[in-house]
Amino acid sequence: MTEPDRVAVERPDDYLEAAVQRLLTENADIAEQGINVVRRDQSLVLYGEVESQQRREEILRRVAETYPDLPLKVDIGLIRAQAPTEVEELP
Repeated sequence: MTEPDRVAVERPDDYLEAAVQRLLTENADIAEQGINVVRRDQSLVLYGEVESQQRREEILRRVAETYPDLPLKVDIGLIRAQAPTEVEELP
């Protein structure tokens, strides 16, 4: 009896999640602590919220530039913060 063919799937480096998280938090141009990095299947998922579309694009650009062959799934939303419309009265 022959064994079925096994497809070799390259697994991301065990320390890759930490390296991407470090890039996001320690890079002076990004310094983003609100983004989480988790491994799902053969890709990394970036999720969280940022204050602007430009910030989101900069994060994705930096990660793609540093890790060009890394499959990413992105779930980074924008914070929905608005200026107050009325004065808050404290007791």
